[in-house]
Amino acid sequence: MLNSSAEVTIPVGNKEVRATWTLPEAAQGIIVFVHGSGSSRFSPRNQQVAKVLQHAGFATLLMDLLDDEEAEDRTKIFDIDLLAERVVHTLDWLTEQKPIAGLPLGLFGASTGAAAALQAAAQRPEIVNAVVSRGGRPDLAWRDLPRVTAPTLLIVGECDNEVRQLNSTAARRLRGTHQLRVVPSATHLFQEPGALAKVAAWAKEWFVKYLVSHEPYAEPHYRLFANREDAARRLALCLQNRSFTDPLVLAIPRGGVVLGAILADKLNAELDVVLSRKLRMPSNPEYALGAVSEMGDTYLNVPSEEMTPAFRAFLERECQDELREIARRRDMFRQGRPMAQVAGRSVIVTDDGIATGATMIAALRTLKAQKPLETMVAVPVASPDRLREVKKECDDCVCLIEAPELLAVGQYYRDFAQVEDEEVSALLQKFSRTHAVES
Repeated sequence: MLNSSAEVTIPVGNKEVRATWTLPEAAQGIIVFVHGSGSSRFSPRNQQVAKVLQHAGFATLLMDLLDDEEAEDRTKIFDIDLLAERVVHTLDWLTEQKPIAGLPLGLFGASTGAAAALQAAAQRPEIVNAVVSRGGRPDLAWRDLPRVTAPTLLIVGECDNEVRQLNSTAARRLRGTHQLRVVPSATHLFQEPGALAKVAAWAKEWFVKYLVSHEPYAEPHYRLFANREDAARRLALCLQNRSFTDPLVLAIPRGGVVLGAILADKLNAELDVVLSRKLRMPSNPEYALGAVSEMGDTYLNVPSEEMTPAFRAFLERECQDELREIARRRDMFRQGRPMAQVAGRSVIVTDDGIATGATMIAALRTLKAQKPLETMVAVPVASPDRLREVKKECDDCVCLIEAPELLAVGQYYRDFAQVEDEEVSALLQKFSRTHAVES
């Protein structure tokens, strides 16, 4: 029987390891601490973080990965397969303990223990619901990183240059929800005033979000999308229990219309397009310097003081070119139908992802002038920094994956085939008829 605080022995194959177990009243989740680089369950840094989590209502298990004799062998400290195997044994053992049966479980790893935690998370996706790494070496779990489905937070010190770079590289291998956060002015052991407290606060925030809140997009299967239809169905699950007033789904063509059609169907909403176009940087057409909307509203990423007369002349020509393309699309997609009425309605704006956010922001600014009851952005994947800018322009936002290393939206889809104008027109025509019949 597990007590509120106790020393326990856990069988790990043909060995046993020791652990310190703390179970607060009405625990809302379990956090297993996975130590590394010769540390143990007595690590003062991990104990400090554990206290913060305990006060937040989490049970904690601080375990030794090696026995006393093994801890003297430096090779075993870096034997990630061995360490991960013992974490897996511990996870299986925890599922058999009646006082905590059914509680969501997270892993907190430090140094080499972070690699072991991530490898174990890849092997037990049905058990591990979230992972936090403190000054960890996720790169040592390189082959397993793409299989990690649990939302993962990587925390590093700003001055821990080598480890910070290793974490940045490893983060690109993670296909699920993940975030890399840097503690300002902190070194590897987070000994600076307030540094470890920040680690603990971020860890608590992450575990509360993914173990307690039960947000739909935190479930393990919300990771890499098969195609736009798959992403749309997952978004729809997040929205179906929400209350909307006369809902209208507005999709940014072309790819966004595939998602918008499924959202409109699931939410019993009207479907239309919201037309905005990227404004291309003259020296790099792939880079968006901003966007222009159907109503001529522009959003620019470039400060006005940096615009030369020649640049302004280019921008004017670029706006006119894109407005002509918007007019072409309006004629093709709406086929003479007026734009859907926005005033007084719940408007859900969707696209297949947000990289720069320019087209989304331009669209939202145009909608705001039409006085909707509320505007919500619903996207499968987005860059966190650009998502923050988008959130300033709407009332609510649902994003399944925030991807710090996002370079292109298509990297989060196994099938990201180009959507043709004809497909967009057909979807809009179908929903215009459906909505007319239901009305």
